[in-house]
Amino acid sequence: MLLLFDIDGTLLIGASAAHRDALHAAIREVHGVAIPRAGVDAAGRTDGAIAADIVRLAGVPDAQARAGAALVRDAACRHYERLCPDDLSAHVAAGVPELLAGLAERDDVLCTLVTGNHEPIARRKLAAAGIGHRFPAGQGGFGSDHDDRDRLPGIARLRAGTGVGGRAYPAGETVVLGDTPRDIACARADGVHVVAVTTGAYDAAALAAADVVVDGAAALPGALRALGLDG
Repeated sequence: MLLLFDIDGTLLIGASAAHRDALHAAIREVHGVAIPRAGVDAAGRTDGAIAADIVRLAGVPDAQARAGAALVRDAACRHYERLCPDDLSAHVAAGVPELLAGLAERDDVLCTLVTGNHEPIARRKLAAAGIGHRFPAGQGGFGSDHDDRDRLPGIARLRAGTGVGGRAYPAGETVVLGDTPRDIACARADGVHVVAVTTGAYDAAALAAADVVVDGAAALPGALRALGLDG
């Protein structure tokens, strides 16, 4: 199996303040604008899409916003390196360390990431949380790969693929694990399975479109058995 874990709301709870501040600092640095008071929906979205909405609300012309997107990305990663707390271990969701330790003992499971975080931010965040070593370098799909969240599972499957011709990992053996309707949507867009957890901002009713909805990491093995992926 290929397991594609979301980060915020799934692996980590309440660990996004420094991430938000880094993205805002990057927008101010690159575009010289104040961050609008009007909120932007961030749940389940990529950093690039969130930044684009903020920049648009701030009145930056579209052409200028597009030209500065890579600069905002790079500045956000740099600011997050400075702002990230040294220790985020208290923000690891209940049951996640035990789940990841058990999965690491298996040779038939690959745990990677599908997250809207830019990859350097994702890697730094998980390292500070003490679980970064569970997710191998060179794998996963990140906001720095594409602004469209729906594209990320396919990117992760291609990186995990085996065989000749760049064959992607089979969709039927891949599961997205996330906490928002957008995690579900990106799995559906790529034709892979999806398990939703209610550890984020959405309850079971809001996540009902997932294949299975669970209340936390400890229930994941049962969810995989329910999908027929793990005997």
